[in-house]
Amino acid sequence: MATTSNSVFFLGSDSLSHHHHHHQPLHLSSSRSHSVSLLPSKRSSPLSLRCSTNGDNTTSEKDTPIELKYPAFPTVMDINQIREILPHRFPFLLVDRVIEYTPGVSAVAIKNVTINDNFFPGHFPERPIMPGVLMIEAMAQVGGIVMLQPEVGGSQDNFFFAGIDKVRFRKPVIAGDTLVMRMTLLKFQKRFGLAKMEGKAYVGGALVCEGEFMMVSAGSS
Repeated sequence: MATTSNSVFFLGSDSLSHHHHHHQPLHLSSSRSHSVSLLPSKRSSPLSLRCSTNGDNTTSEKDTPIELKYPAFPTVMDINQIREILPHRFPFLLVDRVIEYTPGVSAVAIKNVTINDNFFPGHFPERPIMPGVLMIEAMAQVGGIVMLQPEVGGSQDNFFFAGIDKVRFRKPVIAGDTLVMRMTLLKFQKRFGLAKMEGKAYVGGALVCEGEFMMVSAGSS
């Protein structure tokens, strides 16, 4: 090994490169490439270690089973806590879990869309698409979770739509999708119990529905 290192060092020197430039151009280019990689021995080792480490990470990621690759949605409110806030029950409770809640500002929740949902036998038997009006209803229920908290309207028995504007359905939602809904409070008139909210719903990060909601709590005058 000592002989090999010395020979590469010698071949990589400037004096030999000038001496053999015309006779062995191919051999010299090869010698130069080896000399560049071997001369800075202290620097090449970390680089080689990094490469091998990255390779190991890539391999380990590929070897990870698909069921272990995707983390679950966090749980800020589970279904039992949601049932304590919302008055809805089967078959019209359309929120399964709250994954983010900012008091007085917004809530993000999910609805797991399953073929066992009671609306699919009729909408439609050959193509199970979640009705747009039920997407709106699910989003309104997420808005209710914001409204019925102490930071906003306080606990009330019920709340209702006062208006829906600028609703757009971007993509169909089908059985097997997870509908992720964000409702953001834009304006709240506590005296009248009126709230204006912005709603957006996503599947896999793609926007599927959006609109503006006017809602009123039942306990208001």
